[in-house]
Amino acid sequence: MNRRTPIAAALLTIFAAPFTTFAADAVDAAPATTVAAASTAADQTTLPAVLVNADRNSFAPGAISLSKLPADLHDVAQSVTVVNKALMQSQGAISMADALRNVSGVTLGGAEGGQIGNNINLNGFSARTDVYLDGFRDRAQYYRDTFALDSVEVLMGPSSMLFGRGSTGGAINQVTKKPQLKDVTEIGTAVTSNGLVRATTDVNRALSDTSAVRVEAMLQDGAATTRDQSNLEDFGIAPSIKFGIGTPTEITLSALLQRNRDQPDYGLGPLNGHPVNVRRDQAYGYTNDQTESYIGALNATVVHKLTPDATLRDQIQFNHVRTQAVESSPQTLGTINAAGAFVALPVAGVSNLPLSSLYERIQSHDRNISDTSIYNQTEFLDKLTTGSIKHELLAGLELGHDSYGNQAYYRNGSCNGKPLNAAGTTSGYISCVPVLNPRNGLAPTYAPSMAANLAGGSANTAAVYLNDTMALTPEFKLAGGLRYDRYNASITNTFNSKTIAGSTALPYAQQSLGFTSVRLGGIWQPNYEQSYYLSYGTSFNPSLEQLTGTTGQQNLDPEKNRSYELGGKWDVAHDTLDLSAAVFQITKENARSLISPGIYELEGTVRVNGFRAGATGHVTKALQVAISYSYLDAQITGASAADGTQGKTPANTPKHTLSAWTTYELSHNWEIGGGPVMMSQRYAANTNAVQVSGYARWDATIAYKQPKYDIRLNVFNLADKMYYDALIPSDGGRSVPGIGRSAMLSFNYHM
Repeated sequence: MNRRTPIAAALLTIFAAPFTTFAADAVDAAPATTVAAASTAADQTTLPAVLVNADRNSFAPGAISLSKLPADLHDVAQSVTVVNKALMQSQGAISMADALRNVSGVTLGGAEGGQIGNNINLNGFSARTDVYLDGFRDRAQYYRDTFALDSVEVLMGPSSMLFGRGSTGGAINQVTKKPQLKDVTEIGTAVTSNGLVRATTDVNRALSDTSAVRVEAMLQDGAATTRDQSNLEDFGIAPSIKFGIGTPTEITLSALLQRNRDQPDYGLGPLNGHPVNVRRDQAYGYTNDQTESYIGALNATVVHKLTPDATLRDQIQFNHVRTQAVESSPQTLGTINAAGAFVALPVAGVSNLPLSSLYERIQSHDRNISDTSIYNQTEFLDKLTTGSIKHELLAGLELGHDSYGNQAYYRNGSCNGKPLNAAGTTSGYISCVPVLNPRNGLAPTYAPSMAANLAGGSANTAAVYLNDTMALTPEFKLAGGLRYDRYNASITNTFNSKTIAGSTALPYAQQSLGFTSVRLGGIWQPNYEQSYYLSYGTSFNPSLEQLTGTTGQQNLDPEKNRSYELGGKWDVAHDTLDLSAAVFQITKENARSLISPGIYELEGTVRVNGFRAGATGHVTKALQVAISYSYLDAQITGASAADGTQGKTPANTPKHTLSAWTTYELSHNWEIGGGPVMMSQRYAANTNAVQVSGYARWDATIAYKQPKYDIRLNVFNLADKMYYDALIPSDGGRSVPGIGRSAMLSFNYHM
């Protein structure tokens, strides 16, 4: 396992030191008139700027950032969970996957097929294309960091009226840090017991009474977990500038530039209905496996106030992610016969032989992926009155283009000198290794890389939407919205069902469709501390949504989803503690179901009945909590006999999930805290052939705080619990072990 030395930690501190010096010099050199002017301007700003200056240690969610929804969560007829910067820092959460552990109903999937990074399930449904960056679709797959984020917002339930295609189980929006008129300097360094060293910077400077610039940066190197293969080598920078703050016209320009060089982890294969029972840290890839991603996102936003109540907003975002992956994964368990050849076990691995006699077949997953998208949203927001009814009206136009390219490669090798791949195939089986001793080293040179399928895809989106929140009386509100999407997509594959025997890839496919999404809600607010709601929403999933396709699916109508939700939100403890609870049902109708090889029909149904509850904020001045619980009763209620999933539980969908984090200030300077992440048993694939046990992982923290700096120790998995973090449905169902007991020591300077 890779370990970083104290020298590496010292180098990390040296890296951060120049930024600290620059920040201190900038404050000392700032003219008093400039500081006073900035302070005065900050006092005159609207609610969002005031929220920035609130208690930086509070877990309270504050206003939601999405322009398509009311800023006040009480006026949103939907469950929304906000994981803010203070909560992420308290837990030592440095990735979006870490942050999402605070949201019950969320589970993680690993990289597979044409996908890269952590793939997310939300309320029992894949959220593969339902991740957003400042309200724009962030469809590319990469490992997302938190260094440039103020918060992560998770909206539960179908939301196509807000976002267009997808969003069956909900949507995840990353909210980036924005320039403000108050000068801010934050420098962070951290080192973990695994050997990871990390540095972050966040410097904001007011340029005038109405403009500011902000720059965040991140650098990290070392092992991310206690697994044998989890080394990271990442850096990123996120500059932004804002003009016209507090004036009728505000312009914001921002960018996210990041490079990730990480080791992929495909986890463990199945044996006898469970993950194979080997050491937690054991991995089956090679030391020269790597996933290298280059991420670029550019954003420009113009907000113009036409009147005190009417606003015109235009936002454009360009995203480009290029990934080069050389990856090896466990694919099938088997034995070695008398002739020295590998013999695979049945699907999902069934054997009574001792582990010492079993071998793992290793498969290559090499590819170069390019994901590009450009979207523009133009919105008109107005507050008006018709008779006795007050309206908050939103009308919008969205135009977007996505393109996707995936050049796959394969490495055909052998086991004990015997070929693992049939002649003329591109299976990519590299070698076989003993299950108990995979002898991780360099990939064998006898399996050269060869070009395989080149997949391409593009899509154009045009949508118009209208949303209205109507206050019928001071206590009753109605929310309604319509959105019409026109979606056109096409895909190509060079290795396809016509050129390769047994392939299910389409040579070419094109799809054009229109879909109307609906959102309705009723809200009763007997007073400002209580809000009760009933809502209905729909969404749709085109068959070419992910710009990939399989024979038999290209001409199918979109899958349709609908949800019903009844819930309440309360402010208690003098408005310092937010409580919420909801019961809901999400149904995916006419789901694609395989009825015979290469033939699909829309006859499947997946239904999730659930309950969720949460509490976030201060119970007392010293005691703070962030608690989230979900119960999901999920079932595939309709499927063909050939599909084999009728009556099964959807993959990676536990019945119970709980996340609880509590901190307590022992004194003005000392803080302690901790809590569990709990999950009941779940299945690795829809066939339910591989079951993964439930678990409870406990984390803890202790911090020493001063006005200008914090020193914090986070301990992860206190009891060193063996558990499985991410599940991968392919190859019978793979499971990635979670982190063992480890610690992070961090130092944060702020002023």
